Amino acid sequence: MKHLLDYCERIASEHLYYKGGAWCYEDGLIYRGLCELHKATGDEKWLSHLIRLIDKQIDPNGYLAGYNPNDYNIDNIQPGRSLLYLHKTVGENRYLRAAEHLMEQLRTHPRTKSGVYWHKLRYPWQIWLDGLYMGHPFQIEFGKVTNDQELVLDGINQVATALEETFVEETGLYAHAFDEAKKQRWADAETGHPKAHWARALGWVAMSLVDIAELTTDEEFEPLHSQTVDLLEKISGFRTSNGLWLQVIDQPQLEGNFEESSASAMFVYALNKAERLGVGDEKPISAQGLFNSVLSCEQNGSQAMTGICHVAGLGKYQDRYRDGTAEYYVSEKCVNDDPKGVGPLMNLVALELLR
Repeated sequence: MKHLLDYCERIASEHLYYKGGAWCYEDGLIYRGLCELHKATGDEKWLSHLIRLIDKQIDPNGYLAGYNPNDYNIDNIQPGRSLLYLHKTVGENRYLRAAEHLMEQLRTHPRTKSGVYWHKLRYPWQIWLDGLYMGHPFQIEFGKVTNDQELVLDGINQVATALEETFVEETGLYAHAFDEAKKQRWADAETGHPKAHWARALGWVAMSLVDIAELTTDEEFEPLHSQTVDLLEKISGFRTSNGLWLQVIDQPQLEGNFEESSASAMFVYALNKAERLGVGDEKPISAQGLFNSVLSCEQNGSQAMTGICHVAGLGKYQDRYRDGTAEYYVSEKCVNDDPKGVGPLMNLVALELLR
C-alpha cells in the first residue's frame, strides 16, 4: 500500500484549485478522499492537507470563495461533507457555518414536480445521476449532525424518486438524466432519457447509495435497499476481463468504446463498501487489479492515474452539443490525474486500509 499512499500524498501536496480557488465539486472530491484517508489511518497529515486547502476558501463567517447560491448548482454542495467532517474533527463552528450556507441553497433549490432537485438552474426540470452524489449525501449528513430528521427523510425520498424517474426497463440500469419537461434535444420524447448509459453517471449514483447506507439506519435506508442491491449486481456483470468498466458500460461491441478509470474506481469502491456494510450479497473484489491497471509510472518516476474521462454531459457546452448517444460519450477525451478519478481512487485506498 505504500506506493498508493505515496501517490495520494503527492496528489494532496501538489493539488491546484480546479477553478482557480472558487468553491467546486472537483476540489471537493479530493477533500473527500482526504477525509476518508484520515479516518482510515488516523495520520494527521491528511487532516493537515484538508485544512490547508479548505481554509483558503472560507472567510471567518463561513462564506465560500466564488460561491453563488443563486446559481442553484447542485455540484457546489458536494464539498460540504468535508466541512461537516472538519466541524466534527476540529470542532470549529466556522466549518458548520459554511455548511449552513450550502444548506440554505438547498432549502430554496428548485425541484421537479416529482420533488427532486434540479441539477442546475440552467438545466430546468432535469434530474442528473451526478446530482444524487453531489447533493443528497450532504443533506442527509447535515440532517444527522443537526438532528433534523425531515432533511434525512427528504434526502432519501428524493433519491428514491430520482431512481424511479431514471430507471430504464430495457437495460435494468439508470439513465444519465431525466428531463421531466421532455423538451431537451437529448431527451427521448416519451421517456425523457438520453439514449446511452455513461459509466461514470452510474458510478456517481453507486457511490451515493453506499455512502447513504453508511449514514443512515437500516430502517431509514430501506426505501433504497433493493435498488442498491440490484444496481450493484447489475454493475458487477459488466466488468471486463481486465477488471475495469467501459465508458458506455453495456455496449462492448461499440466502436471506439474504452475502459474508463474513474467509473471503474467508483464501482470497485461501491461494491466493496456495500460488502463491508452488509448491503446485498456481492462478494468483495480485489482493488489491486484496478490499481495495477489505472496507475502508470511517468518518466520522472512518479505515478499517474490514467484513462479518466475529462468531462461528459448533456446539452450545449462551449461549441458543441452533447446529445447523450453512445457515439457522443466515446468521443470525449481522457486525461491523467483528474479529481473525478483521483478522488474516488483515494476513497478506495482508504477503504482497502480498513480490510
